[in-house]
Amino acid sequence: MDTLTAKSEATFATIIDAALDMAAADGIGKLSLGELAKRTGISKSGVFSRVGSLETLQAAVLDEYDRRFSQDIFLPSLQQPKGLPRLMAMVSAWSRRACNEGLNNACLYSAGAFEFDDQAGPLRDRLQQGVMAWRASLRKTILQAMELGHLRPDTDAGQLVYEIYSLIVGLMHDTRFLRDGQARRHMQRAFSRLISTYKSFNDME
Repeated sequence: MDTLTAKSEATFATIIDAALDMAAADGIGKLSLGELAKRTGISKSGVFSRVGSLETLQAAVLDEYDRRFSQDIFLPSLQQPKGLPRLMAMVSAWSRRACNEGLNNACLYSAGAFEFDDQAGPLRDRLQQGVMAWRASLRKTILQAMELGHLRPDTDAGQLVYEIYSLIVGLMHDTRFLRDGQARRHMQRAFSRLISTYKSFNDME
């Protein structure tokens, strides 16, 4: 990699880092190339030359958010055996990340869901795509747990995904809005009680 290319990539990373902070604090719909230029000390034309349009910037921010989310939650869970151990690891890491009040751990998808729930367009579509991709990963893990006999064969995977997702949304609300230091403990107890209703008799032995 030549020096010019390395510098260009470093500048792009700086822009995306700053844009992630802005999106986490103010919402991805509030991103602005002009404001981003001010925060990074890069000219507006310099920002534009590296990220293109605002829509391209928003997509790049969500791509980077997805990468970090996967790095924090999905990839570590793959070290656990398939099925229920992996599902438990995913939910544990997800809840831990949701309770981290750092800006880069704010959920752009939950915030975006409220920001764009009534607005059609490519950004809403991209947000929905990200949510559905993560839900698909959860569903796949639940189906594996069913196949391995960890969860009852009559488990409704879609229902369980919904219930897990709802617990996390509630956790983020109580952690970030209510500043409830007990929120994660409440969520973990609720999840343990929830998953116990789905466990197969064989897995309980």
